[in-house]
Formats: sequence, C-alpha cells, structure tokens
Amino acid sequence: MSFFFGLVIGITVGFALIVAFVRCENARSMRRSQLATTIAAFARMTLEDSRKILTPDYYPSWVVFSHRQKLTWLNLQLTKIWPYVNEAASELLKTNIEPILEQYRPSILSSLKFSEFTLGTVAPQFTGVSIIEDRDSGGGITMELEMNWDGNPNIVLDIKTRFGMALPAQVKDIGFTGVFRLIFKPLVDEFPCFGAICYSLREKKKMDFTLKVIGGEITSIPGLSNAIEGTIRDAIEDSITWPVRKIVPILPGDYSDLELKPVGVLEVKLVQAKELTNKDFIGKSDPFAVLYIRPLRDRMKTSKTINNQLNPVWNEHFEFIVEDASTQNLVVKVYDDEGLQTEELIGCAQIRLNDLEPGKIKDVWLKLVKDLEVQRDNKNRGQVHLELLYYPFGMKNGFTNPFASNFSMTSLEKVLKSGVEGKEASENGIDVKHKRREVIVRGVLSVTVISAEDLPPADLMGKADPYVVLTMKKTETKKKTWVVNENLNPVWNQTFDFVVEDGLHDMLILEVWDHDTFGKDYMGRCILTLTRVILEGEFKDCFQVEEAKSGKLNLYLKWSPQPIYRDS
Repeated sequence: MSFFFGLVIGITVGFALIVAFVRCENARSMRRSQLATTIAAFARMTLEDSRKILTPDYYPSWVVFSHRQKLTWLNLQLTKIWPYVNEAASELLKTNIEPILEQYRPSILSSLKFSEFTLGTVAPQFTGVSIIEDRDSGGGITMELEMNWDGNPNIVLDIKTRFGMALPAQVKDIGFTGVFRLIFKPLVDEFPCFGAICYSLREKKKMDFTLKVIGGEITSIPGLSNAIEGTIRDAIEDSITWPVRKIVPILPGDYSDLELKPVGVLEVKLVQAKELTNKDFIGKSDPFAVLYIRPLRDRMKTSKTINNQLNPVWNEHFEFIVEDASTQNLVVKVYDDEGLQTEELIGCAQIRLNDLEPGKIKDVWLKLVKDLEVQRDNKNRGQVHLELLYYPFGMKNGFTNPFASNFSMTSLEKVLKSGVEGKEASENGIDVKHKRREVIVRGVLSVTVISAEDLPPADLMGKADPYVVLTMKKTETKKKTWVVNENLNPVWNQTFDFVVEDGLHDMLILEVWDHDTFGKDYMGRCILTLTRVILEGEFKDCFQVEEAKSGKLNLYLKWSPQPIYRDS
C-alpha cells in the first residue's frame, strides 16, 4: 500500500516539476521575445522619438542629441589646403556677390563694390554632416553640412553715396554658424553619377559682423550703417537661403526643374491674441504683429497697432507665396509699439506648413515664446489666434480659393468681367496681370446657438443665468438669446440671421453673459471668422469660451452667398 502511495506521490511531484519547468521556459521565452521587440523598437527610434521619451526634465542640460556625424578628418584636410581654397574661392565669391549687392543697394548709395576680397587665414570648420531621407527627392541625394566660421577676412567695400562721397568700409569680426544643404540630382549612370548639384543655406544660426570706415566712423553718417548691414543680410536671405537654391551643372542637360518655383498660396487671417505680457510701466502694451514665411522686407506683413490692449482683435488678412511646403514655416512675431523708440518683442511663434491639409481651414492658437530656437521657455507670454488656408497651384477635387478674384462666379460672369477689365486696362494703359482686385462676398449668415457646456458659476449658489449676445463686428448688428435660469449647461436652440456685406473681412463675436436682477456679469466670448462657413457652406462645431475658466459653445453656422466684386 505504501508502495502505491509513494508511486502516486512521485508521479504527482514529477508532473508538477515538469509543468513548472515548461511554464518557466515559456515565461523566459516570452521575456526574451519582448526584450528583442523592445531592442528592435529602440533601433528604429529617430531623434524626435528620443526627445519625446527623454524630455528636458529627465536629462541634464549638457546632453545633446545630434543626428550629424563628426567631420574631424575633413577639417584636418581643409586646414592644410585652405590657402589654395582661399585664393580660388575669394575670386569666385567676389564675382558672384557683387551683382547681388548691386541689386539690393539702398537708394542712398550710388555704388557698392568690393575693392579687396580675401577670406583670410582661418579655415571654416564643419561640425557635422547628415544624409536627409526625402521621399520626394525623385532620384537624388540630399546632404546637410553644419559649418562654423570665425574668420579674419580682408574685405573692403568701396561705397559711394549720392552726394559724391567715397567711403571705403572694412567688414570685420565675421562670425557665422549655419547649415548648408547639398542636393545631388538627378542620379545617372554616367560618372560622377549625378547631373547637377544644388546648394543652399538651409539654416542660418548666427551671422555677426561689423562695418568700420577706413579712417573714420561709419556711424557719423546717420542711417548709413544700418542701410548697408540690412543690404548684406537681405542679399544673403534672398539669394542663397533655403528654399532658394543655386544650381551647378556637372553634366550637360536641362535642370530647370530644379529651380525654385512658387508651388502655392497661404491665406492667413490674423484674428486676435490674448493674455499678452505687458511691456509698459504705465498702461498696457500697444501690440502689433509681423508675419512672414521668408524674412525679406518686401515679403513681411505687418498688422495695425492696437493701443493699450493685452487681448487685441486684429481681424486682418494676409497672403503669402509658398515655395516649399515641406520645409517652410509661417512665423508670427508680436511686438509692443514704443512710438519713436525701438519696438519691444512680446513673443513669437511658428507653424510648419506641412502640418496644414491643402484646401482645409486650420484654426489654431499658438503659444508665444521668447525665441524660436530655444524651446525651454516656460513663461506665459500669451497666445495668438490664426486662421490658415493653404492651397497648392493646380489643386484638384473641385477646391476654389475663396480669396481669389473669381470665387463663386459663373462662367458668363467671368467672360463679362474679363472683357470689362480688358477694356478698362487698354483705355488706361494698365497691365491686367498686375491689376489687383479685392473680393467682396455678400450673403446671409445663419447662426444657431445650440447649447453651452460646463460654464463657470457666476453667483454664490454655484449657478448662473446665462445668455449669449451675437455681434457682427463691421456693422455692429446685435442679436441676443433668451436667459436660461440657474443652469451651467444651458440649451437655447435659437437661430439668428445676419445680412453680411463683406464676409471675408467680417467676424462674428459671441459673448456669454450672466443675467442678474441689478445688471449683468461678463463670462467670456468666442470670436469666429466667416472663412470656414463661406468655404464649406455649413458646419456644426464646439468652441471654447475664451477669457473664462471653463465653458464651450455648441454652434451651427450656414452661409447663403451673394458675391459682389470691386476694385481694391
């Protein structure tokens, strides 16, 4: 009996050991599989992935993520051959830069040329190189070189003013840090395996220099120093900074497709800003905004100044030419107007154009920061409200730009309009291509105030008696909902119609108020442009109530158009 009992116990224990061993091996195999998956995921990580995982709170300030390879070997060889490179490059640069300076020469000068031009004895240092993976390269290779140069060049500008005064000015103390982009395209079977090289200044991180008149001070002539410095900077920005690219043919062929061409238009509506930092000791800031895609004087747009206001409403429309939607950004800088003194920067922001869906309105609030390059700014400088619409040239799918001068016109209207324009232009000697027309879109806007959610309490009982006042900004036409008593989630379902004379340049303001027996208390507001409803015809959406701790408005908007056109 004891034998059978021992046998049963032995079999049971052995079976248990086998099961435990199998489960242990399975668990170990699963852990190894998970570890292999994790390692494979780390191997696929990009620089941006690393930054998301290792936020600035979890690594010291001296840690730098770099996707560029070091080029110590190249710098050593460049230092050796620099005397020969300097001789050849100096003459080449002088020949190419002089026509550009002449093109951007300020009106105060009659001549701006080089009398001496050598790059000096200090060779630039290449601090990194990277290969850019570009799916749209179309059979090419893109390389980026990061360069740092604190040179001692001998550059003398022969400056002649309109008054006949000659001023030889020396360019000194040049400090430059930037990233150059080289595109080898197209790839061919013939040596050296590419047809042409495109080069461009992809990113200018630093460019410092000083101008000194030989035998005098350039500052003795008011405005001359700033004019020349501005000329040099504008020439660099417009002639070589990305997306501009210079093409050097290597093999015979037509490379016109590599040249810079406009690819679309960005319509920008600067709506408003809120909670701006006050830069004035007495009163409030007088904010205005500067917007640009390329920082050139003739392409930068400036808004009007709103005096004594930290929550300005601009409602201004601007148009920008886009040349490379995959890399370009829209930059917004908000300043405080100081009158005769230099304006003071309140904050800046930017948005990448490749974040925009072509043909779709994007309504965004951008947080203002001190510097676009340094992203560790936790101070609240305010926000700016933009409405963006990007449309590439030749866009299909039936999309029509509402800001175009032939928006919503019938084919008969287009024929009549072009005929009238041609007659007027021929009579007045005006080039039709350069005659700008402003679009005036008239129609009826129907607004249904459906409900509100999570409004903040406005009385001691933790309730509110809310109602909404609707105002068209241009005509100041007002409509008002009824009051819903003691409710933080009121339902109105009321519809109001507005006759709008200029839909693209008007806006709808909805203010939420709390009704009291002895008055009313302001709770917050929503500001809407009409571009989206004009483009889409109708839509329903939920909007955050601004200037309130909480709250949303549910609205339905519908547009019935009646377009009119006039000369701007």
